[in-house]
Amino acid sequence: MSNLSRRDALRLTGGIALLGSFALAGCGRSDDTTAKAGAEPIASSPATGTITVWAAQGDADVLDKVIKPFKAANPDLDVKFTLIPNADYYTKLQSAIAAGKGPDVAQFFPESQAQFLDPSILRPVPDGLVDPDSFFTSLWDAGVVKDVAYTVPWYAYTYALVYRSDLAKKAGVEAPKTWDEMVPFFKALQGAGAAHGLGADIGWDIFNGQDAAMYAWQAGGSLLSSGGEWTLDTPAMVDAITYNASFYTSGTADTAGPGFLDSQPYFVSGRTATMITGPWVIGQLDAAAKKDGWTASHVATAPLPAGESGSVSFSAGGSWGVLADTDNADASWKLIRYISSPSTQVSQYKAYSSLPAVVSAWKDSAIAGQPLLDAFLTQLKNTRAFPQVSTWPQVATRLGKEMEAVAKGEETAAKAAANLQSYAESLGTGTE
Repeated sequence: MSNLSRRDALRLTGGIALLGSFALAGCGRSDDTTAKAGAEPIASSPATGTITVWAAQGDADVLDKVIKPFKAANPDLDVKFTLIPNADYYTKLQSAIAAGKGPDVAQFFPESQAQFLDPSILRPVPDGLVDPDSFFTSLWDAGVVKDVAYTVPWYAYTYALVYRSDLAKKAGVEAPKTWDEMVPFFKALQGAGAAHGLGADIGWDIFNGQDAAMYAWQAGGSLLSSGGEWTLDTPAMVDAITYNASFYTSGTADTAGPGFLDSQPYFVSGRTATMITGPWVIGQLDAAAKKDGWTASHVATAPLPAGESGSVSFSAGGSWGVLADTDNADASWKLIRYISSPSTQVSQYKAYSSLPAVVSAWKDSAIAGQPLLDAFLTQLKNTRAFPQVSTWPQVATRLGKEMEAVAKGEETAAKAAANLQSYAESLGTGTE
């Protein structure tokens, strides 16, 4: 997948998540404790019948090829895929569910699936279908509400530091390990020839808000209280917004760019020397540089620098769920179980570079032999899930706008945090 489509997938699925709070009105969180029992265990007998699978274009483009062994082992099963453009995916899925015409199996995004986690929409994951401990913890947790799991993780990613190793070597510096080392590191790379030490996406949208969320975690904060109330006007959030603004006020990043689509060309040319981004860039930089082997000789990765509470990032990726009104839950879960096996996740990686959500799959030589992915593995082991509430995308988007005002010197971080808290409280959380 190109960097545009992968980023756009998240921009669109996260940005339109609000639609779910309306399209699925009346499908709020249920207090029905019978869901906790889960479905009947899924046997190992062959799957039969027909199941429909809906997914967003991108990582799922190769899935029909990846599951060929499953289809061969289950000859009496017909799997019908429908791939929907990212711009339309959640909208179409929501409409289909509301009309009672949804698929048997649907793909979700852990960072924006909260609106679907309800027994009126999704079936609980059957006991024993998969081992929850086999996945990155935060990815599994993103699909759990009131001790009930509704989705199974599929692929994973998080953010880490991607930087110009050649410029770092020239400057005689190593990757920063703490917040205090971040701006000096950027300045050192500028001294080694980069125009700016950091190329930060200036969309000032939901993604900037996600950045601030992870900085708030690093500062020891939380986004929701244990009672489900927004906790955004806090010293940790002020520190997070201030930290982000320091990249711009120090002159090591520019509020005028690059935009997301320019980030890789800027990085390759030396106009910027660092990106805080996902693992997909590792396989794309040679193409951006128009030279095979450029990445290996010019790029290094590192976990995010630690704040007061450590180096925490967010988890994101893809997941699968079975719709509540499916007529073939047995076969649907058998397909998901197959997709969740380590060997299948490795096959998915080989076919599309989708990094596994199952931790053990990272030991495969196809992945373990990629040293630039090590930082992302380290970071994935220290991630958190975004709030499992339908209004989080709106709150994150507002946070991005508040970050812009602070970065441009138009308001203080304290005022931004207070504005954010007021806005979030006006929205609520979309839960009962």
